Amino acid sequence: MAKMTVYHGSYTRVETPEIRVGRNTKDFGPGFYCTVMKEQAKRWAKRYDTKIVSIYEAKLNVNLKIKEFKGMTDEWLDFIIDCRSGKRHEYDIVVGAMADDQIYNYVSDYIDGTIDREQFWVLAKFKYPTHQINFCTEEALKCLVYRGFEEVL
Repeated sequence: MAKMTVYHGSYTRVETPEIRVGRNTKDFGPGFYCTVMKEQAKRWAKRYDTKIVSIYEAKLNVNLKIKEFKGMTDEWLDFIIDCRSGKRHEYDIVVGAMADDQIYNYVSDYIDGTIDREQFWVLAKFKYPTHQINFCTEEALKCLVYRGFEEVL
């Protein structure tokens, strides 16, 4: 992976990203979540009263343990289920599609046994493409250089 611009949507600008371990479990576990899709970062920011998209240059260190999911696969689904269940992984950076709220409802139905894996994939077709990159370790955060922010209307 080469140099890329990534975005983080929030209620404030984040000049110094940090790993947050929150109450809620996330797709790729604890970390600092960004996306290469500016519109998606704007959607993340719109959850807040003040809507800010922080902008970074990311140059991924090839010596880090990076897991990249090229699409929504069984491996991706199993990884998200593990992370959302609180299971830890050994990666510094994880890249892939995002399980938005609707998709996560299907994940929950699958975990509960309400639907099987085949039914999950039928239901899980995205309305729009998504992308997330989770910087999971302090070493991974060093790949980010803050470049500014934009306020979202």
